[in-house]
Amino acid sequence: MMFHTTPLPQPLPSSLFAFHKCAHLDHESTPQYVRLPAKFVTSSSHTNNWAVLVDTSRFWFNYRHIANVLSVYRSVKRLGIPDSQILLMVADDMACNARNPRPATVFNNAKQHINVYGSDVEVDYRGYEVTVENFVRLLTGRNENGTARSKRLLSDSGSNVLIYLTGHGGDGFLKFQDSEEITNQELADAIEQMWQKQRYNELFFMIDTCQAASMYEKFYSPNILAVASSLVGEDSLSHHIDPAIGVYIIDRYTYNALEFLERVEWNSKKTMGDFLSVCPKRACISTVGVRKDLYPKDPFKVPITDFFGSIRPTEISSDVVNVTLSTIPELLSSPKPIRKPNAQLFYEQFPTKLFPRS
Repeated sequence: MMFHTTPLPQPLPSSLFAFHKCAHLDHESTPQYVRLPAKFVTSSSHTNNWAVLVDTSRFWFNYRHIANVLSVYRSVKRLGIPDSQILLMVADDMACNARNPRPATVFNNAKQHINVYGSDVEVDYRGYEVTVENFVRLLTGRNENGTARSKRLLSDSGSNVLIYLTGHGGDGFLKFQDSEEITNQELADAIEQMWQKQRYNELFFMIDTCQAASMYEKFYSPNILAVASSLVGEDSLSHHIDPAIGVYIIDRYTYNALEFLERVEWNSKKTMGDFLSVCPKRACISTVGVRKDLYPKDPFKVPITDFFGSIRPTEISSDVVNVTLSTIPELLSSPKPIRKPNAQLFYEQFPTKLFPRS
């Protein structure tokens, strides 16, 4: 007897497997279903990883902010998230700034001289493309016609998404290009749209700015874990200066986070709980803020690679799977429901012909 797999006609639990029973590989035959033993079914809650990394500030004296975002970019890429699933927004080009004594480079450590602006860096939004509008469009998937695929966040309900922001902020806002702002309520609403549109499974929000914790105060969507470099009323401070270029080259929180991530490998046992305590007050001077009430899991049981990498646990077994036919009409007739967004939530965004206005 020969078997071959076929696409399923409707979503089924991961423990079900479809095959044709045939002698000549008849593609038109009706598929039958079997249940695989539990030990052969993955328990992973997500299927892919995405990262949205944003530096919102311009000008040479903000050199450290581009070093911040490129440091995180370097870490997530090293741990397996491909460039096709990293959206990098850089508001200014420090590498080619006339004041840079080391052209085409950006360093995040004056002693180790780690160039985080190597030839493999792919910037998706740069310069004046880094705006509040483009950032919100990116998160919500409301891209303008003609937007390149490489500039789109193509996440889905199985995606774990990392959002990292760095720049200048205040109580309840983050500045873009020193000319416009996004408020914490606007950010919270954008993330709610992501949830309603099934654009993430779990989301890790990480921000390194002054009064950073204010940016996650308004979050109300589920499955969000958030960390901030400073509490409301506190400044987020720089780490050290490079005399050769005359400016600070990285912020304290990101510097300590990078040191932690540099010790993480694909098979690391480090957890998100470990990461949340990477910068104690004696190192950051500011107080790191954490918000866990929207996140249903214990961070100490969540691998760091669930957000900073693209690792899929795989177990190789020498056991033979005994596949036997079983009748499961109750599962086929009542598949797992798919959550659908309420279109009325986005009334103002749709053409009036869809929802005629009175």
